[in-house]
Amino acid sequence: MNTRTGSDRSIVIDGKLLPDLLDEATIHAVVHGFYDEIRKDALLGPIFNGVIAPEDWPVHLARMCDFWSATLLRTGRYEGRPLPPHLAIPGLGEEHFRRWLTLFRSTVERLCQPEVADLFMGRAMRIAHSFRLAIAFHNGQDSLGVVPISRESLE
Repeated sequence: MNTRTGSDRSIVIDGKLLPDLLDEATIHAVVHGFYDEIRKDALLGPIFNGVIAPEDWPVHLARMCDFWSATLLRTGRYEGRPLPPHLAIPGLGEEHFRRWLTLFRSTVERLCQPEVADLFMGRAMRIAHSFRLAIAFHNGQDSLGVVPISRESLE
């Protein structure tokens, strides 16, 4: 775990030094802003609201903050396996991941400086692709046909 903070921290993400602009407050704003959009989205809202009870949203949001903190700030706060709950959602496919990425991009571009938004999006793109591969494999489909979704192809 990296214990440095502020301008002397030296966390490297995707070959780039982590910007000081990325902190826990930014992660909190992104997670909460993103899931506010998810919950009211016509395509994704019914899925998320169908598997997360209203009283469970605060726990889910805290867990997602932990996930992004561990992913980008290397805090080690997240313990869990994010894939299994997604495997349990029937019919989860490319259209859902495209919408997820579109909403995520909109959120990070609205709330973050460009270099921070880029870090979030780079990681989100890889997560989406790995989940899509795992879902295809889990469903007995040919995962070789699963190609990454490009940023340019998002709405």
